[in-house]
Amino acid sequence: MEQNHRPPRNVRFGVFEADLEAGELRKHGLRLKLSEQPFQILAMLMARPGEIVSREVLRERLWPSDTFVDFDHGLNNAVMRLREVLGDSSDHPRFIETLPRRGYRFIAPVELKGSLPERPALVEAGAEKAAGVPPLPGRMRRRVPMP
Repeated sequence: MEQNHRPPRNVRFGVFEADLEAGELRKHGLRLKLSEQPFQILAMLMARPGEIVSREVLRERLWPSDTFVDFDHGLNNAVMRLREVLGDSSDHPRFIETLPRRGYRFIAPVELKGSLPERPALVEAGAEKAAGVPPLPGRMRRRVPMP
């Protein structure tokens, strides 16, 4: 009998839970206001805990090549807003570590919810593909019918 290979829907870290399908972040079960780009950055960082996600990768995923924006300003504002919602700081990070001019790293342990039962609950560094982390929510994601 074939098992359902549905990717995880919820990722838990600390007192927070991110619903990757709905693009929602909750703290103690209460929904927090977080716009699309900061949530996408969070999803990308949680998909690769302990690994550096480069500024270039963030730019490619968040701002298509035909989009003309002040990338540094946009990224800095999105990360600042994300840290504000998480109650995190760049000086003493609990969740998001800044690597100047290189990128960011998610440093808190994450727990997948809604993944396959035989998969470990904690995501190991570099396990994005193995964990089946879904594409980013929002306008950049294409819906693919499930078999």
